[in-house]
Amino acid sequence: MPSSGNSSYICYRNIPRMMYNNKNIVLNELIGLKVRILACKDRKQKGLAGIIVDETKNTLVIDTGKGRVKRVVKKTASFRFYSGKKTFIVGGEEINFRPHERIEKGMKYYNKRDE
Repeated sequence: MPSSGNSSYICYRNIPRMMYNNKNIVLNELIGLKVRILACKDRKQKGLAGIIVDETKNTLVIDTGKGRVKRVVKKTASFRFYSGKKTFIVGGEEINFRPHERIEKGMKYYNKRDE
């Protein structure tokens, strides 16, 4: 396991993670990231913010604080992810995969994104 002093990793709850950039955000783990929903077909979910606590193929589960957890359909929303001081805007179709399939299937979006 890499040390937390390595500049290519960040720590979330003492778990080292790779640094995110605008390209690799569509390939990496999303659980633990702060998120805000920028647009969504379900108007009640627009503007929802919190920390991603779980993920399935089609949904993100977001802890909005105060014990409230919301499930958001990926495909119908666009998201702003926060990693440290950096933010990344991602369309739901770019991450609409099972987490363990993201690297294989997400490469088509990775190659289209700017750094």
